[in-house]
Amino acid sequence: MRHRTTPILAALLALASLAAHAEARLELTPLPPTVRARPTGPLPAAAHAALKSARNEYESLQIAITARGENASRVDAAITPFTSATGDTLPTTATTLYRAAFVNVRHSAPRATVAPGLLPDPLAPLVDPYTGEKIPAGRWTGDRVEGATHGGAPFDLWADHHEILWLDVHTPEGAAPGQYTATLRVTAANAAAAELPITLSVWDFTLPAGPSHENHFGGFGRLAAYHGLDPHSDAFIQLEERYSAALAAHRINPELPRHLHPAPEEDGTVRFDEAADAAITAFVDRHHLTNIQIPGAPFGDPLGANREKAARFYRAWHEYLQGKGWADRAYLYMLDEPNDPEAYQRVVDLGAMVREAHPGIRRLVVEQTYTHDPAWPALEDAIDIWCPLFGFVDEPSTKRLQQAGDHVWSYTALTQVAPPYHPVYENVKDDHPPFWQIDFPVTAYRAAPWLNRRYGITGLLYWSIVYYGSPERDPWDDPGFRVRWNGEGALFYPGDRAGIEGPVASIRLKNLRDGMEDYEYFVLLEQHGGRDAVDAIVREAVPTWGSWKSNPEALPALRERLAEEILRRNG
Repeated sequence: MRHRTTPILAALLALASLAAHAEARLELTPLPPTVRARPTGPLPAAAHAALKSARNEYESLQIAITARGENASRVDAAITPFTSATGDTLPTTATTLYRAAFVNVRHSAPRATVAPGLLPDPLAPLVDPYTGEKIPAGRWTGDRVEGATHGGAPFDLWADHHEILWLDVHTPEGAAPGQYTATLRVTAANAAAAELPITLSVWDFTLPAGPSHENHFGGFGRLAAYHGLDPHSDAFIQLEERYSAALAAHRINPELPRHLHPAPEEDGTVRFDEAADAAITAFVDRHHLTNIQIPGAPFGDPLGANREKAARFYRAWHEYLQGKGWADRAYLYMLDEPNDPEAYQRVVDLGAMVREAHPGIRRLVVEQTYTHDPAWPALEDAIDIWCPLFGFVDEPSTKRLQQAGDHVWSYTALTQVAPPYHPVYENVKDDHPPFWQIDFPVTAYRAAPWLNRRYGITGLLYWSIVYYGSPERDPWDDPGFRVRWNGEGALFYPGDRAGIEGPVASIRLKNLRDGMEDYEYFVLLEQHGGRDAVDAIVREAVPTWGSWKSNPEALPALRERLAEEILRRNG
């Protein structure tokens, strides 16, 4: 049966089309990167559109676009290059614009402090970083959807609703210090253009290329299954490289890809020929790795029949890394969360085997710095890097192990608080460490390196950044891990929904990057004799794991005090 367009229906369609193109008004509101803005309602306290940055540092700004009067159609944005009064100009590659997508948090995480609903997190680039082409937002053209479902721009915007742009500015190493200005221009098909001037103050010091704060955030093996790719294929290797580059840009060390590992010989020995060495070296240099994980021996149980083969394998890797000058910050991820006496005994046995293979190998075990049960085997001789959960950290036992020459990192998973066997459980049982889910303040991610510095903890570990589950469970639509832990194990989103063949970073990852950059300020100020100043500022920010400052203004303001102290000591 054919449907006819009646005169009344035709008139209504014409009116709807006219309304869609009626005049709208665009409002631009700058917001700091440490807040989340909902799609409707009042916006978080506005900041000046002003950035301050060291060289080789990223700084970010959010800009809320609000349509007033009428719906706005075909909204788009662009930014001019940052230019100083003396004519210095940052390259166009220094700036990247993203559009924040809203994910639907349906089930609140335990202890959540942010209400469920639509929350901004994935950052879809307006321009494909691999092709240079614009990525339009999904738009129905009458017979198909044009553009990606979560593409960047142009997009349509309902009246009195907000869309959030995210601006990243990377100040190059060679940038002259001083003040630069740029203009963000937002256009729409049915509204006058709106402009926002943005200033950038470049401080006269430079952050190092790679992270000073040690870290481990897992690999990208799950991407192959999610995208239906052969993990040995060129397509997967290209995807893995793009994720590695994106992770390194956020001051996190990517894992050395498996396709770069030379195959061990029959006796377990690994030989690094010229081609293997060149490929590994290029990866390390390209991504500024400061930590390298020694692979697990691929022979089954390293304490079983292949014990000697495993020992030769570990020895060969350590000696190769030692010859390259990388061994001091290399490590073997030996075991994860031993939670019974048998697992404790396995740590002891593995630790002894690895120490026999080479005494220089640092053995990492994800375990707190005090014993789960005094009746279980002692672990002090088996571990070189201890890694307690945020809520499990204990200052006296941390310092005791550090004084004995061990290292202590920290990590987070789910929303775990101090266990009953914590040495001062009654004092910390009600603490709320910085949990890493979407429905907590994004400052929880930035605070982690500050808290580590407060306790002398030198590394940060996270169990996964691409735990998407299965292809049927898309984190864009269902961010819950085990239903309730929103965003757990996934700091990237798969880029296919944003129209790119690569990763989409989250607002959470951007805030973690800022915390990792803050840590570089601690290092630089200490190098200039300012250890006491660092201690005082850090203790002001994060007195304890349970009393860190989560308000959006606190850490950025204290970072600026660190910068002022560095500049003062630099003369």
